Amino acid sequence: MKLQVGDKVPTFKAKTQSGENFKLLDYIGKPLVIYFYPKDNTPGCTLQACSFRDQYQDFQDLGAEVIGISGDSEESHDKFAKKHKLPFVLLSDFKKNIRNAFGVPSHLFGLLPGRVTYVINKEGIIVSIFNSINAASHIPTALKAIQKMK
Repeated sequence: MKLQVGDKVPTFKAKTQSGENFKLLDYIGKPLVIYFYPKDNTPGCTLQACSFRDQYQDFQDLGAEVIGISGDSEESHDKFAKKHKLPFVLLSDFKKNIRNAFGVPSHLFGLLPGRVTYVINKEGIIVSIFNSINAASHIPTALKAIQKMK
């Protein structure tokens, strides 16, 4: 099932890069940017994560939280976050349960996990979905969607 604008975000639990338990329900009540990306330390994913990092304060100023999700391990996420000084949560989804719950498609004939960004309002409703392999385009698109909510 592929989620669409207007759908309620599925609730889930996962482990953060520091091994802590994460529950999406703890974040409902504030705007969220949840972005799925293929893999830590690849050129496009590093560009995307660092762009979210560089504009993280802009999201915070609007009351929004940024959450990155990929199939990498907690350890990989921890190294990636420390290396690039990422101030937001990265979640490990190695079994693809969260990716499947959102219906994130794959790219390149199913060989590459998809790159999709979801913007969710305070009520937990998806207000924007951006699906593009172009890593840099996700940040301004998500920021505009958050700004529209204000």
